[in-house]
Amino acid sequence: MPSQISNTNKFKAKIFKALSDPVRLSILEFLRDGEKCVCEIIPHVKQIQPVVSRHLKILKETGIVIDRKEGNRRLYSITDPQIFRVIDGLTPELVNEFTKKIIEQIA
Repeated sequence: MPSQISNTNKFKAKIFKALSDPVRLSILEFLRDGEKCVCEIIPHVKQIQPVVSRHLKILKETGIVIDRKEGNRRLYSITDPQIFRVIDGLTPELVNEFTKKIIEQIA
């Protein structure tokens, strides 16, 4: 009998996929202290505008960020700061522990 994957787990996976890119994580860290214009995000992540827009679209589609228009500027912000609990849960110690386990499996 095939196992059922809940819609909740499917959406959680979508969120983790959105968080799985270093550029998107950098964007989120930049937005941690408040709303930013795309024109500020582009130089921060050192990517061209179309690339940044694509990353922001992915973050927006998962509900992690929202945007609003102010004149000819588009401003982005975090919808719920609880997302940083997920990001911050991957502590350097945990990352080091995972790295050690990978190295042990290879050796």
